Amino acid sequence: MFETLANSNIPLITAASIRRSSSFFSALRTLLSLAGAGALLLCGNAAVADTTISAARVWPAAEYTRITLESVTPIQYSLSILKNPDRVVVDLEDITLTSELENLPGEISAADPYIRALRIGRFKPGVLRLVLDLKTEVAPQAFELKPVASYGYRLVLDIYPAIPLDPLMALLSENATMTPQTGDTADIRPEVKPQDKAGRSSETGGKTKPEVRRLIIIAIDPGHGGEDPGAISRSGTQEKDITLAIAQKLKAKIDKEPNMRAALTRDGDYFISLPMRLTKARQLNADLFVSVHADAFIKPHARGSSVFALSERGATSAAARWLAKKENDADLIGGVNLDVKDHYLKQTLLDLSQTATINDSLKLGREVLAEIGDINHLHKNEVEQAGFAVLKSPDIPSILVETAFISNPEEEKRLKDTAYQDKMAEAMLAGIKRYFANNPPLARSRMVRLE
Repeated sequence: MFETLANSNIPLITAASIRRSSSFFSALRTLLSLAGAGALLLCGNAAVADTTISAARVWPAAEYTRITLESVTPIQYSLSILKNPDRVVVDLEDITLTSELENLPGEISAADPYIRALRIGRFKPGVLRLVLDLKTEVAPQAFELKPVASYGYRLVLDIYPAIPLDPLMALLSENATMTPQTGDTADIRPEVKPQDKAGRSSETGGKTKPEVRRLIIIAIDPGHGGEDPGAISRSGTQEKDITLAIAQKLKAKIDKEPNMRAALTRDGDYFISLPMRLTKARQLNADLFVSVHADAFIKPHARGSSVFALSERGATSAAARWLAKKENDADLIGGVNLDVKDHYLKQTLLDLSQTATINDSLKLGREVLAEIGDINHLHKNEVEQAGFAVLKSPDIPSILVETAFISNPEEEKRLKDTAYQDKMAEAMLAGIKRYFANNPPLARSRMVRLE
């Protein structure tokens, strides 16, 4: 403050100058007015101070590419689209060109499906311009996020394709040939024989296996991702990495089954909102939804695996209620554009009165929990329930599997072990197969011919 006043043209006020004034009150008025001028000068200097970008991140994916700029103060920006050639332009106001921004072009991968290159330069005084050279037509979205968790203010730029990907067609082109067929539930029972816990078949020797024509589709949801790391252990292991590794192993095992195929809600390190995870499962017309997690607790001795289903009436325990709130807050951390309305979510909330899906979810959860109990200690011996947003599909049986506590050093070590990850995936598959053995899927208008 003193340096600012000294460098200004405001005259210095002394005791002598006050005595020379016509009156004490006149001098006092002068002093107060000059103090006000100094305050205005300080405000003016603050207003023109540049905003510093403390971090810049790029999250590429087949579905969209996200660019995030982080600062301790809000970021003023404007977004525009230019044609011939296709470009996205973001003008940043009063931004300092830091090393984080200078290094941002190098973060754009040659394999990025939408962005060819990124350029940064001073467009005009007070405006720093980011230009994204595109590979295809896109539908960009930009929005701001307020500070949350360890993040400051964030400006998020999402580059979506102009024509969104069709997850069902992607799955079919990868794994199966679909042809119209007819039939009822009797002739499409999956090739899975009911077994008791010891693995003995409950079928009689004289019965033949039913023909497999029904492709069972399972949506596997690796929790968290991208801007949302999920739980973090003391040594720095992130939940999002563990969940993706286990989910990929589960998908590989499911795809080897003659009558099953799996699709991941995310297949890389990027953020997917909770409503979009549900949307993907419904677009796939999935028979099951399995969300994979590895949570943490405030005390490191907490341990064990758990399975959760949705509850309409409240949580079955305080721990389940705490966990559901923590998982539901993931969208605040990952960053959701609240200006985009999701009609699938609206329909989901309207249909939650349907309890049949929850009952099926509990059946699935019990089978999976029984299998997981053979490879790890169970935190609870029964399927728990709470208001998990990611489980709120009205027509798809859905469970959330907490594979272990990443905050427990012993269980963290197991979660990082590929052999344990494989065992966990195998246990989940066994539970899924036992569920379908006793609850065959309903017929669809589209069947499958496996070759």
